[in-house]
Amino acid sequence: MSDWSEQERPRVHVATRVPEEVEQALARDFELVSAAFGAAGIVVTPALTVDAAYLDAAGPELRIIANYAVGTDNFDLDAARSRGVVVSNTPDVLTNATAELAVGLMLALVRRIGEGDRMIRRRDPWQIAPEFMLGTGLADKEVLVVGPGRIGRRVAELVGAHGARPTFAGRADDLGALLSGADVVSLHCPLTPETHHLIDSHALAAMKPTAILVNTSRGQVVDEGALVAALQIGSLAGAALDVYEFEPDVAKELLALENVVLTPHLGSATREARVAMGMLCVEALRAVLLEGRSPRNAV
Repeated sequence: MSDWSEQERPRVHVATRVPEEVEQALARDFELVSAAFGAAGIVVTPALTVDAAYLDAAGPELRIIANYAVGTDNFDLDAARSRGVVVSNTPDVLTNATAELAVGLMLALVRRIGEGDRMIRRRDPWQIAPEFMLGTGLADKEVLVVGPGRIGRRVAELVGAHGARPTFAGRADDLGALLSGADVVSLHCPLTPETHHLIDSHALAAMKPTAILVNTSRGQVVDEGALVAALQIGSLAGAALDVYEFEPDVAKELLALENVVLTPHLGSATREARVAMGMLCVEALRAVLLEGRSPRNAV
């Protein structure tokens, strides 16, 4: 328990709903306020854009913004640094949860789980037969992991346990050449100016028509219009998406396709991961506002 008095406690604005354990931890050391203006610290999610205008509106008391995510593409980091505002993120603790979802999406697509679920819910007639709703497995498949960071490496471990052969594509690699040999392409790169529309019409054309695309990184890494076109003409076998170019909007054309699995940005959505992420936010706020030091998860 902090021994700071009510008058001395730094003001913190939490711009999102957080797990109860996280809220309690914040309330022990900080005065939680309902607006960003005048706060010394703010907790945000990727749904909120933190640019110069937002930072100016928050006011000169602001010292740290804790992003409830590992990515920081929702930030103007230069604008934050120029105002002396520390930005933190939540690395490591969501690695396994996001990797699990990526592999779950792969399996849901190749084993036609979502398609079968929709069929049952529509009450379509069906009967088990040797050729009924045949899918495929991950065993012996070439899985190209684009982005060999923490999450990408964990995905490689998990697909390897299913008998797949994982390979990696990093910044220095010839992506087009690697795409042509992949059965599954799984995206785990951060969103930067260099990776915006990394998977465009040319990249999709380089892929085998039997290949599938999985995206649990950021929606803008994929040119969604080009992806829809490839799926509609059959030059790509399927796609499993947790993120979208114009999130939370999802292209209506994707909704009409059976060879697509869609989830609402659930990459880190386990209770264990979200609590751990929240505690990293708390730790960063404490470091800056109570201890006067840079947090270990500063960006």
